[in-house]
Amino acid sequence: MEVIVATHPSALLHDTGPRHPERPVRVQSVLAGIEASGLDIQTIESPAIDLADLARVHDPGYIDAFRAFCERGGGALDMDTLASQSTWQAAITAVGGVMALIDELEGRTDATGFAVTRPPGHHALAARAMGFCFFNNVAVATASLRSRGDRVAVLDWDVHHGNGTQAMLADDPGALYVSVHQDHFYPFEGAVGDIDVGDAKGTVINVPLPAGTGGDVYREAWASVVIPVVTQFAPDWVLVSAGFDAHARDDLADLRLTNTDYGWMASELARIHPVNRTLFALEGGYDLEALRSSTRSTLLGMAGHEFEGPDNQSPPYAGGALVEARDAVARYWAL
Repeated sequence: MEVIVATHPSALLHDTGPRHPERPVRVQSVLAGIEASGLDIQTIESPAIDLADLARVHDPGYIDAFRAFCERGGGALDMDTLASQSTWQAAITAVGGVMALIDELEGRTDATGFAVTRPPGHHALAARAMGFCFFNNVAVATASLRSRGDRVAVLDWDVHHGNGTQAMLADDPGALYVSVHQDHFYPFEGAVGDIDVGDAKGTVINVPLPAGTGGDVYREAWASVVIPVVTQFAPDWVLVSAGFDAHARDDLADLRLTNTDYGWMASELARIHPVNRTLFALEGGYDLEALRSSTRSTLLGMAGHEFEGPDNQSPPYAGGALVEARDAVARYWAL
């Protein structure tokens, strides 16, 4: 299987300061993981996004204001979200990389795509940056695909709920958003009951899991909720918000996945959906070795590699949280 990788040098120039966890070396760890997969790699330079595409989900006034903010040298947009003069270029090419991969994959059969998107995007709202995110990379691509009639499933396995993505897609019946994330954790959204809200009820699926959850319950969530729903939704495209901060090595969160869990999830996804209509966009993940190994395993999973059972077990109450989410989803989908 071929892997088309979209990246841009400006991702390394987006300056968040010397002690910020969302740092440039993350890009190098992900690229090392891609290389370590041993698959056939083709790298493209991410182009700048057409601002008209960006405006499908972002307020034009916010786009202009953010550009001017960066041109003035940047600074702190909130206590966690920092921009520099180079951040504008990094942000518009991060979104552009996801869009470019869609074009690249349409001409291939045995290929998947990985956008090394820095800055990440799933917390970005229509007119607000937050959570290290400025533009919502995956939501912009989804809106573009929807404009031509394609059905899109966004699967978010970042440890944090993608509140921005959910807000942008919740009212569209042709866009499915599924998030498996740590409960009672930043951004303190992503409730099970969101499935009943909005104009496209049943298309926002949140599975919040308690701190300490390991690969056993997380895999069960994937197998008993995510895969059945995606199969029934029958998307033309699957876009994965691929954060790797649910890894046990990551100190910024409290889930306990390992690289084999990411590989297993990717292999299950490849079993039900064409790899050439699946792409991954980097979100969080701050332990460098976890980033490298999890990226490698994800791509091997897409290529058909089989993975053994989970390494880490969950506390007993984690299963109850999954049952609650599954009961809500079962009102709309056959599980």
